[in-house]
Amino acid sequence: MRASHLALQALALPFALAPLAASAATESIAFVAEHIPEIAMDNRYATLPLWGGHDAAEPRPWQLGATAGYASTAAGGLELSGPLLALAVDRKFTKTWRAAMFGFFDDLAFSSGGLDSRPLEASISGGLPFATPVAGAFSELGGSSQHLGLGVAVRHSTERRILGSFQWTAGVMWERIALRDFALRYRVVDGPDAGASGRLDYSATYRFVTPFAGIAWPRDHGNWRSQPHVQLAMPLPRRGFVERIVADQLDVRSDTADIGDRPFGDPSVTLGWDITYRPWSLTVDVGSLLSQATLERYIHEGAGRNWLLSVSWVR
Repeated sequence: MRASHLALQALALPFALAPLAASAATESIAFVAEHIPEIAMDNRYATLPLWGGHDAAEPRPWQLGATAGYASTAAGGLELSGPLLALAVDRKFTKTWRAAMFGFFDDLAFSSGGLDSRPLEASISGGLPFATPVAGAFSELGGSSQHLGLGVAVRHSTERRILGSFQWTAGVMWERIALRDFALRYRVVDGPDAGASGRLDYSATYRFVTPFAGIAWPRDHGNWRSQPHVQLAMPLPRRGFVERIVADQLDVRSDTADIGDRPFGDPSVTLGWDITYRPWSLTVDVGSLLSQATLERYIHEGAGRNWLLSVSWVR
């Protein structure tokens, strides 16, 4: 019970931190354009098909799991939303050891929820007809984020005096994030270059090898199972962020890696609390719904709304 209470306190931490995030200053468009896809990556890590309704006491060796979800992230007038899908095959080897293979595909779309006003700042230092940062207005956001991955994991059930009865899991996955036609229009709204306009394009494909590990405390209560869990993922290596500015007689592209800056692909800590109806092997992760809605505002500055709902089923 002590370990479960600690997990509950961890889930409450994002709500305590949310006011700090809300008071943060408005971030530049490049900063937010990087963070929105990174939040989508965190949402995926939070819904990896590792926990759900998997039953360590199940005597049959094979289990098949499916997870479906929906995520919606917004920062000012910029939005990224869409479905998340994952499949997993789980194999029991001993009473306490299992192994799993899984795959996922998330197909999200960028859109504008209205005019977005924030600083226009570019890592491109030369070739621009105006100096940055400068006040800008942004609209007509479009494009997609397609996140594909394959992974393997092992899971072990054990017991310790401080942690009580728990499961830990560890594994590695390969993932690819394809930002396609991720672009929007800009207009300078202040200073001597007011009225200058053009197009910002952040389209690129990023690949990572990501080790991960987590711990969970499953507890059965009749037909119901409660399972708080904590998970860490580390995308490797971190990447530079690609940007392109297109305007009249101007087409400049840069990668922040060229100047030694590799900000894309942050380490991720996600908190979840699965509630499973055991007769149906149906699970809703209420913990990730709450923690991702609040924790991301603190981890990724400039983030606003972040909703994540996921449902899992195991046969």
